[in-house]
Amino acid sequence: MSTIQIPVSVLNLAPIRQGQSAKDAIDSMVDLAQATEKMGYSRYWIAEHHNTSTLVSSATSILIKHTLEYTEHIRVGSGGIMLPNHSPLVVAEQFGTMATLYPDRLDLGLGRAPGTDMLTASALRRSQSDQAVYSFPEDVKSLLTYFGPEEEQGYVKANLGIDSNIPLYILGSSTDSAVLAAKLGLPYVFASHFAPAHMEEAISIYRQQFQPSEYLASPYMTVCLNVIAAETDEQAKFEFTTMQQFFLNVVRGSKQPLSPPVENMDDLWSSREKEVASSMSSMTLSGSKETVKEQLTRFQEKYNVDEIMAVSYIYDRDKQKRSYEILKEIVDDK
Repeated sequence: MSTIQIPVSVLNLAPIRQGQSAKDAIDSMVDLAQATEKMGYSRYWIAEHHNTSTLVSSATSILIKHTLEYTEHIRVGSGGIMLPNHSPLVVAEQFGTMATLYPDRLDLGLGRAPGTDMLTASALRRSQSDQAVYSFPEDVKSLLTYFGPEEEQGYVKANLGIDSNIPLYILGSSTDSAVLAAKLGLPYVFASHFAPAHMEEAISIYRQQFQPSEYLASPYMTVCLNVIAAETDEQAKFEFTTMQQFFLNVVRGSKQPLSPPVENMDDLWSSREKEVASSMSSMTLSGSKETVKEQLTRFQEKYNVDEIMAVSYIYDRDKQKRSYEILKEIVDDK
């Protein structure tokens, strides 16, 4: 089988596992960052979610700073900062400060959704209208300016952000974000790990409409995929049930922590719940090393993306690390 030379990265929603405290979950997040740094992963991104008791990723920039502090060279970033919730100036000041402390190690992934329910979004908003969602393109341009050269600054500056040139990535789960990333000439990251329906169309639009910019000469396409890799297909199938329970949570709107694997998911979900949860998690590489390699090879033959960002919902932390290790061995052809 042909080799798959591709950078791999990590996305972490920072879930609380069953039996863990919030502090335990943050410690687990850092521990995984340290482990994947040693494995040679390119970047480690942390999500933004609000009013979700089973995830600790609400104050994303604080978690990024904490992770930078306890790692040495891996790039750390946001997957993503949800701009409707934040003033671009505040984001630029926070990330400019982190870039001052940890030069050339920051990424800023930007999303246009609030990352929560509408009532919570209203409580988070910097205005009481929905305009912040529609001003996303202008907010992205503001951030590019804040991180750019001194001579391009206006009266209002994020002083520690000037000339930091923190890389910006447009995140998306629809074709709208593909159009914007292409128009601005920025790298694009698609959320196939939970919203795979529009992936193929979004990749195509981004590549066809891409306009070279001072930030990027040609399209740079990253896709987020779920990865459950284990020593055997049977072991992976068993560990996979933790992720299935995670998506069942989403479907039901329930608040169960990340749960241990189970022998039979059909004891837990209805046929309709199974259908919806399975459609959300359909972009998953799962199985033994050989099986995952075969799946990734087929994926790359079809889409030829520039980077894979892996999400791994595995309850046992050592098995989660092993899953990331197997993926890295595959792309390193070891």
